[in-house]
Amino acid sequence: MKVLLINGSPHDSGCTYTALSEVARTLEENGVETRILSIGKADIRGCTACGKCRDIGKCVFDDIVNKIAAEAWDADGFVFGSPVYYASPNGSLYSLMDRLFFSASAALRRKPAAAVVSARRAGTTTALHDIENYFTINEMPIVASSYWNMVHGASAADVAEDREGLQVMRNLGRNMAWLLQCIEAGKKAGVPEPKNQYTERTNFIR
Repeated sequence: MKVLLINGSPHDSGCTYTALSEVARTLEENGVETRILSIGKADIRGCTACGKCRDIGKCVFDDIVNKIAAEAWDADGFVFGSPVYYASPNGSLYSLMDRLFFSASAALRRKPAAAVVSARRAGTTTALHDIENYFTINEMPIVASSYWNMVHGASAADVAEDREGLQVMRNLGRNMAWLLQCIEAGKKAGVPEPKNQYTERTNFIR
């Protein structure tokens, strides 16, 4: 089992990375392989709704989005982390997720996912909700913890002192590992995936 953790912060070793590292460490302790991939300061353009990904199987803008999409096929679960600047995920992660979920939804569908956010003080709950919206539209079970998945601090050193926040990250890792183990056991027991329908599309303006 493998979980891919996306660090949406421009700082490779900042607050968000510190939180994700705590999740990853706990996953590893519970037998789950992990990989943290930082988007850093990459110039990630937004989705232009060109539809080319339907034809070529990947995003037409060949950058880190396609790299993550390629790794997503081999992952069993995901954690998307973001700093909070204005009560929402940062712009780079938004752009990445828009394009990733358009072009590689099949690589993520029905795989457990979690959102992790970091802030100095506030805006975290709305940022969590924004990230989780991507999961719910793609049939991905959302992994929760013992509190909302957030840490607080103006620096990585501050986050290291957020004892409850780091506890939440560890509990998130344990819950993710447990859910992955349950899914694996279900597959071995012959539990089939649901056969959902995708044919009906209703436009509200006709």
